[in-house]
Amino acid sequence: MKPTILHSALLMLVLSVAGLGAAEDPQRSEVFPPGLNGVARYRIPGVVVTPKGTLLAYSEARRNGSSDWGEIEVHLRRSSDGGLTWQPSQHIAHQAQRLEGNPTKKQGGQHEQTVNNPVAIVDPTTGHIEFLYCVNYERCFAMQSRDDGLSWSKPVEITASFEPFRKTYPWKVIATGPGHGIALPSGRLVVPIWLAYGKKGDHGPSACGTIYSDDHGRSWKAGEIAIPNAGEFGNPNESILAPLRDGRVMLVARNESKPNRKLVTLSADGAGAWSPARFVDALWEPRCMAGLLAHPSGVLLFSNPHTLPRDQLGRELPNGRGKRENLSIKLSRDEGRSWPIQKTLEPGPSAYSDLAVLPDGRVVCLFERANSIDCASFSLKWLSQP
Repeated sequence: MKPTILHSALLMLVLSVAGLGAAEDPQRSEVFPPGLNGVARYRIPGVVVTPKGTLLAYSEARRNGSSDWGEIEVHLRRSSDGGLTWQPSQHIAHQAQRLEGNPTKKQGGQHEQTVNNPVAIVDPTTGHIEFLYCVNYERCFAMQSRDDGLSWSKPVEITASFEPFRKTYPWKVIATGPGHGIALPSGRLVVPIWLAYGKKGDHGPSACGTIYSDDHGRSWKAGEIAIPNAGEFGNPNESILAPLRDGRVMLVARNESKPNRKLVTLSADGAGAWSPARFVDALWEPRCMAGLLAHPSGVLLFSNPHTLPRDQLGRELPNGRGKRENLSIKLSRDEGRSWPIQKTLEPGPSAYSDLAVLPDGRVVCLFERANSIDCASFSLKWLSQP
């Protein structure tokens, strides 16, 4: 018998209740398409959820092109419905005296201001949103929102927080994140950072670590280098953090090393005494920033293009660069010791990403898709479906 409209509706209802139907598919929206507000390209996404459940999505607004250097601002959009719709974009940083400088001189010399590597941290104690960013990869600033991301305080320079790192690495480039920072049960706020100590403006050679605040963002201090540029560890840089169930902090770092795998290290307090870093076979490294999230259910989530550099015969090329495509979500139930679940979110061109969790437990991934920055939200049930 041919299915009737009623039969089809009942079938869809059963599938939805069972978590097997279209209702479980990711919900998607465009957040920062190219050309929005006259911006040539948006890159470097970050996302957090405020205590009120508002999504804050932010990125670098690269006015004239896709280069890491140029006239770049930081823009933010808010969503109160889980990423389905978005309020108009705000230019939130750097709203202070211009600091022009472009040592690469690729986009017009010294008459541009590069505002880079935005990082937001939700402080659950105060309810405030702390926000860090850099200017020209050589100065770092912090500001704060006390009204759910609607407005922001004047930026305060915190570049001095990076000075202790000079004892090990005489840096010429500094950068926060990108992505988001974390808050620990102790109240400590922790932000991943990387620094480079080659020629002025060069992003390598590099090493990564953290800075932290124990007074709700009023001051910031340098932690210890988490992963050095030494031995088999090549140029650790853009890192991400997650608090583990036992109180430790996990740091996962991008790098340029022979194994083509992410580097992982652990710390009891997010500031120092980092464990010896190790390559994790399941976390492929195409030389791209990734996302990391500790979900309230107790699992860890990871987002990154799941590709490896290969030759014409399909053999992996050591210390290579994989394609930025096939953005995938991975799940670990054992604090990152294994990653048995993986699902493709975007099979096409895709790159940097960040993760957050909504009050109802759904996961948000803000990611670079081709030339746009898009948002996708999904349930853990979708992730577990074949």
